[in-house]
Amino acid sequence: MSRIVTGLILVIGWLLLLLVGSYPLFCLVITAGSGVALYEFLRMSLSGSEYKLTFPVLVLGVFPLLGASLWGTSGMTSSLFLAFIVLIILTVVAFPILDNGLGFVSRHWFGIFYIGFCGAHLILLRSLSNGIFWLLVLTAITVFSDTAAYYVGRKLGTTKLYPALSPGKTRAGAIGGIIGGMVGGLVVASIAFENANLVMVGLLSLFLSAIGIIGDLIESLIKRVSGVKDSGQILPGHGGLLDRCDSILLTAPVLYYVLYWGHAALLK
Repeated sequence: MSRIVTGLILVIGWLLLLLVGSYPLFCLVITAGSGVALYEFLRMSLSGSEYKLTFPVLVLGVFPLLGASLWGTSGMTSSLFLAFIVLIILTVVAFPILDNGLGFVSRHWFGIFYIGFCGAHLILLRSLSNGIFWLLVLTAITVFSDTAAYYVGRKLGTTKLYPALSPGKTRAGAIGGIIGGMVGGLVVASIAFENANLVMVGLLSLFLSAIGIIGDLIESLIKRVSGVKDSGQILPGHGGLLDRCDSILLTAPVLYYVLYWGHAALLK
């Protein structure tokens, strides 16, 4: 029951943020949420004396989000590079207390890129013309895919998808999730856009659903290596915030660049 209640609260809050909230509020919420997700990642990846560096790495992780909020794509990429330079300097300065300096900079550059950089694309999507509607399409793809994967996997799943990383996921669930994501994307796109090219939107929805599954597996890899079941406990019944946004961290950048380069193909 707690899982259902938490899920409903998240969906309602997200829809209110998209449909009623202002752009600055959206940027603030995404930046704060990404900060929480990055903190969960750091808790899983830091060890020993590295815990002293949690705050500076966390600050570096929000650089791309702040850059995207204030200056768009160019601000995001330049802020990401600045974070990289500062992380290298931090690693060199802290090297005497680190067990593995190369491991430290590699792991935390991944966290900054995976959560900070990828999460910043939600802000870039929001800033596009009709960006709110495309975010609704992306939300539908994610929700329908997750829901279909869960129920199809429970009913029909026998063969594991990738037991080395995620014993709970099945091939049937993955197929159900991809189809469910396509249905969700088509339904919302047909409502949001009068001139939507439903064939292209359907293909895009299939692709994004598959990318979302890869996002789930990436987070499963992080948790498996770290030896934890959930990234956190902030969401009753769901675990951590990173557990909930792992799919969209990969699908948001893909959707943004598809719209940036091929927007005309999606609308008649």
